[in-house]
Amino acid sequence: MEYIILAVALVGIVFGADYLVAGAVSIARRLKVSDFVIGAAIVGVGTSMPELVVSFIGALQGNADVAIGNVVGSNIFNVLGILGLTAMFFPITVNRSNMKFELPVCIAVSLLLTVLVFNFFTGGTPVVSRPDGLILLVCFFGFMWYSFHRDRKAGGQVSEQTALEEEKTPLWLAVVKVVGGLTVLIVSCDLFVDNAVRIARSFGVNDAFISLTLIACGTSLPELAASVAAALKKNTQLALGNIIGSNIFNITWILGLSSQVMPLNSSGITAVDYCVMIVAAVIPIILGIKGRIGRASGTFMFIGFIAYTWYLLSTQIG
Repeated sequence: MEYIILAVALVGIVFGADYLVAGAVSIARRLKVSDFVIGAAIVGVGTSMPELVVSFIGALQGNADVAIGNVVGSNIFNVLGILGLTAMFFPITVNRSNMKFELPVCIAVSLLLTVLVFNFFTGGTPVVSRPDGLILLVCFFGFMWYSFHRDRKAGGQVSEQTALEEEKTPLWLAVVKVVGGLTVLIVSCDLFVDNAVRIARSFGVNDAFISLTLIACGTSLPELAASVAAALKKNTQLALGNIIGSNIFNITWILGLSSQVMPLNSSGITAVDYCVMIVAAVIPIILGIKGRIGRASGTFMFIGFIAYTWYLLSTQIG
């Protein structure tokens, strides 16, 4: 029965993401927002709702491995898995703005989280404390404000495809698509994660492994569906923005908010996992130096994700 629910949930995730992307693009076009900012600030936040729900519940239940592992694993999967897989079929454009601001911010918050977790300045048990969480929340609001401010100042870069969609879609329908798509996404993702965890626990694996793999990949399925949907519409800037925005949102907003519920003391998520997350954040800025992430680069990234998953599996078996 669990496998049937998994299949149904996956279908719901795909359709929900498609409606969310279409509605968000239409609304943002009316506000003269660029494709990248739509992906980073609107679609990225929307598709990260499942991570927020899972990490928040993990914090409420005192399970820091789930709260933190979900975010770390999702960020790794978003870049190496989703961005890599998308680039394998739809080469992704990386513009000068991405290289100067959004990608460096993603790297910076990944490094910041690692510094805060391991208390590099004070020492002690790995933890995301309430003061640490407040720092992350300030970073989130700062990123959101500056993204919209800079985009408005630049006038926004509107793609021809999305401009045509704006003219065809009534505002009320766009709002219905966003709300309906996001609702379907969250419900479907919740079903997917619950059943995936049940199946995994029947094989006797621990919470850290489950959160870094099954929960992380399950809650990131909206990002996968949204990125593929955007790429199929030939809007790779929205796809890139979705991934980068989601990763920044995961660290700053989700862990910042979750740590206010309860300090997140996590021993199951190791330094290796944080290092892989940082490397994953650095890779797009290196591979995109020539203005695009091509099929070969996408393949390299996806192989990296497979290798990391294999490492986690080998340590679990060992």
